[in-house]
Amino acid sequence: MRKYNFELKKDKSKYLQIYNHIMDLILKKEIQANEKLPPIRKLAKYMGVNNTTVVKSYELLEKEGYVYKTVGSGTFASSLSNEKPNTVTEGEDIIHLDNGNPSTGIFPIEDFKSAVNMALTHDGSSIFEYDEGLGSEDLRGKIVEYLKTRNIDTEKENIQIISGAQQGIDIVCKGLINYSDVVFVEEPTYNGAIEVFKSRGAKIISIPMLDDGIDIGILKLKLEKIKPKLIYTMPNFQNPTGISYSTYKKKKLIELAEEYGFYIIEDDFISDFAFNSLDNNPLKSYDDKNRVIYIKSFSKILMPGLRIGVVEIPNELLQKVLWAKYSSDISTPGLIQRSMYYYMENFDWDEYLKNIENIYTQKYNFAQSLIKEKLSSKLNVRNSNGGINFFLELPRGYLSRDFTEFMRKKGVSMLPGTYFFDNLVDDRYFRINIARASIQELEKGISIISENLDEFLKEYKNKINLRSNRLFY
Repeated sequence: MRKYNFELKKDKSKYLQIYNHIMDLILKKEIQANEKLPPIRKLAKYMGVNNTTVVKSYELLEKEGYVYKTVGSGTFASSLSNEKPNTVTEGEDIIHLDNGNPSTGIFPIEDFKSAVNMALTHDGSSIFEYDEGLGSEDLRGKIVEYLKTRNIDTEKENIQIISGAQQGIDIVCKGLINYSDVVFVEEPTYNGAIEVFKSRGAKIISIPMLDDGIDIGILKLKLEKIKPKLIYTMPNFQNPTGISYSTYKKKKLIELAEEYGFYIIEDDFISDFAFNSLDNNPLKSYDDKNRVIYIKSFSKILMPGLRIGVVEIPNELLQKVLWAKYSSDISTPGLIQRSMYYYMENFDWDEYLKNIENIYTQKYNFAQSLIKEKLSSKLNVRNSNGGINFFLELPRGYLSRDFTEFMRKKGVSMLPGTYFFDNLVDDRYFRINIARASIQELEKGISIISENLDEFLKEYKNKINLRSNRLFY
């Protein structure tokens, strides 16, 4: 039992602390594959916690694939790299490496339920009235405090509460973009943003991504000829590539924005966590020119169904964006805003984020190791240093649409590259997302891709020949 001995921090989420400790023991092989974990009552007594605390820890470990249960025998550590997974057979669930939402097992349900009750108790019926302004002042105050830990210095008056990042992009475009305005985007990029820009009649120009961020050379060449209204970016752990900008490129982009007179939309969905990055500071933290419109989503670090986020807006744009928010839905629901405030105020937000960071980082490192071992010899893998996405490339001539359809029949679902390009000439790219899948599902899914890759390349080679020999008029 000695390996289970560690100091539980007071007033922290005990079940997550126990989960993280046992997860580390399994990954470090201090708990061997198929080794039995202590019975719930025995471990609870040893650690001085309630049985339900250990139950929750074991349930999350099982959901994430670190342990398995045998009825009548107990809980055992999973084999994370020794067993060879088989193809998913008909009737089994598809392994989803396409879904960007986090695993429901990490949601702080009980704590947030308490926060909802606090909101209902303290705020009463007023919580159901429209808030026609920037949003809950108390919540905006907590957001300002949190952003300061991310090196963003702002005021409550510059924060607009929104119903998710997608709405943030939408209201910024409503406020600033007119028909035929030019918007620069990274290539590849988030499809939802492309669709919003198109809906406003904007002309989209794509700038390629290098391993350290957007191609500054091509960006400058475009800026010499074309004046954009906005550039849309994800500077940390970009979707879909996982690429992060270097510090130099973050600063350079702001310099160019000031020189050429455009604004930058920063879409920040997971820079809260460092992973293996040398600089996970938001672009906004370097913004000494007041050129960055900062959109912060909590969907990947808390619960996506809350549909809550914030926009930090330069003063000169505030009224335009405020009007656009009002015209969209008047306000984000008061119950959600107040519950979020009470959660951040009364539960240890920083400790919660540390626990979630540990979960995501372990999962990222595990997936990266598997992809390197099993796929990198036959597929090009885009370099990244964190996040929840891996972007891979098939050999020339193959199509990701064929590949993703083929692998879905084998039991693994992924997104083809067509989702992430405005004008895709050569569809060879696909994305693996690790947010929802458990460790066991990542092991199984990536192994299925590896084991069936040669079959795909051989079977679809004839299609390449047919395409290359076809005459077009």
